[in-house]
Amino acid sequence: MARVFCFRMICMLDDIAKASSDFDAALANANDSHALDDLRIHYFGRKGGLIPAFFSRLKEVPKEQKKEAGDALNKLRDRLESELKEKSERVAAEEARRKEARSIIDVTLPARAPRLGHLHPVTIVRREVEQIFREMSYTIDPGPEIESDWYNFEALNFTPDHPARDTQDTFFVDVNRLLRTHTSNAQIRAMERWKPPVKVLSAGRVFRRDEITMRRSPMFHQAEGFIVDKGIHIGHLRATLEHVVHRLFGADSKMRMRPSFFPFTEPSAEVDMSCVFCKGTGCGTCSQTGWMEILGCGMIHPQVLRNVGIDPEEWSGFAFGMGLDRVAMLKFDIPNIRTLFENDLRVLQQF
Repeated sequence: MARVFCFRMICMLDDIAKASSDFDAALANANDSHALDDLRIHYFGRKGGLIPAFFSRLKEVPKEQKKEAGDALNKLRDRLESELKEKSERVAAEEARRKEARSIIDVTLPARAPRLGHLHPVTIVRREVEQIFREMSYTIDPGPEIESDWYNFEALNFTPDHPARDTQDTFFVDVNRLLRTHTSNAQIRAMERWKPPVKVLSAGRVFRRDEITMRRSPMFHQAEGFIVDKGIHIGHLRATLEHVVHRLFGADSKMRMRPSFFPFTEPSAEVDMSCVFCKGTGCGTCSQTGWMEILGCGMIHPQVLRNVGIDPEEWSGFAFGMGLDRVAMLKFDIPNIRTLFENDLRVLQQF
């Protein structure tokens, strides 16, 4: 009988050693809370747990050997509980960190497309106008925005007492420099730089002391085009402008020229086009006339040619100036010029 109990004692110690070794291997492979729960139930579950089963077998061990077996079981239980608790806390902390990270960035979702910028409606119009004139072999030269009185006024035949030269109409940087009031300054610079024949388009910002209203702004955009060559006459000017109007607003758009006055052109004209909203039948936008003013133009004044060293007896040319903001308002049905400069994303995202 003693041999039987001794054999059971040896078997129990072997089982304890094996359970310890198996636990170490299982714990190393348990890397999430579910696997650790399964391991805890397997070793400490009240029904079928290995540790409770070992304690139940103590009654089979002889009295004089129970202390040794009990000590071995207590050490096994304490070690398993300690290591299981330590890894459970470590795994729980890692899972909490991953959960928090997933709540911020879900790596399983498709990547977000980057938000792309939108071209401003004035930029769209400027590029379109520049492309039209590139196709007619014009050179694109934007010219400087800070200019001298000579290029902005005097070389363009403005008299010394002209109202545009007054500080109430023009932004002066200092005594000799100002913010250009039109893109015509590029015309003078281009004619000084290149000998005729020459064809240039200048598009960019201009500045005037105006109140901000639905149709006016102290900063706006113009496109100035001109050509100097032999035999240029007003028929060339009209044909060029009709081509531009048709390209911008459609082949069914009509155009007319009305006599006007500009210091740097002679003769001069205002150009109207058929209203884009009523197609010439008359509406509130065009004051029931069926026409809308689009630009000013004329034949380059002989004195302007002389100012840049070009003989008006040999050469002639035409010039025109167009408000790009007005063109953008007409093309895109924008009723208020302030809309162009408020940088409202709800507006810009439409282009």
